[in-house]
Amino acid sequence: MDWTTPNLTPEAFTHLKNTSLGKLVRDHLLTQIMAGALQPGQPLREPDLVEQLQVSRVPVREALRELESMGLVVSRKHSGVYIRELTTQEVHDLYQFRALMDSHAGRIVTQLPQAQQTELIDKLLACTTAMDDAIETGNTQVYYNANLQFHWLFIEYAGNQEIAKSYREVIQKLHLARVKNLSSKEHRVQSNAEHKQIVRALIDSHASIGGAARCAELLSHHVINAHERLSDM
Repeated sequence: MDWTTPNLTPEAFTHLKNTSLGKLVRDHLLTQIMAGALQPGQPLREPDLVEQLQVSRVPVREALRELESMGLVVSRKHSGVYIRELTTQEVHDLYQFRALMDSHAGRIVTQLPQAQQTELIDKLLACTTAMDDAIETGNTQVYYNANLQFHWLFIEYAGNQEIAKSYREVIQKLHLARVKNLSSKEHRVQSNAEHKQIVRALIDSHASIGGAARCAELLSHHVINAHERLSDM
């Protein structure tokens, strides 16, 4: 799943034709939030968005309402709409929730048929390689995208649509905190080392007693470690 840029396939164009203008504005703003172009606390001024996007106020207001329902912006009376700033407790709670979902997905994928599991492992290894390359070139955004893809693959292959929906919402809310977390090269190196341990546990899961539990445990610890690295900054 690409969290930061639209996928302009023929199917995507067909979808665009059947999508309301308000949802297109929402998706545009969501892409900017996920790409880091919009920062926590930054105002979203309706007149500016109308001028920038060349649309009327109606779709802009619709988009802002939807983003508020997603927990990504906040409306302040007599002040306007702002990109939401999460409290320390909110970040803690979201990381805890995410750790549960990652752990569950890690356990489920160890039970996949061998062919499907091999396919997943190949994709995960491609992500870790992409992250290694991004560390070498100092490209934080490429690293971040590959990091998101790595974790999304576990959720995707676990096959639970309700968990996938909740996971997407959590990641969107945690986005800015996670970018800060990965802004240090040392953190990126440590994070990817943990990714490789997770893949190794998945590869070994059928050959070792407690392999499924090991994969789940490493995923959970990885998320908690990420939160601790963020808290130390």
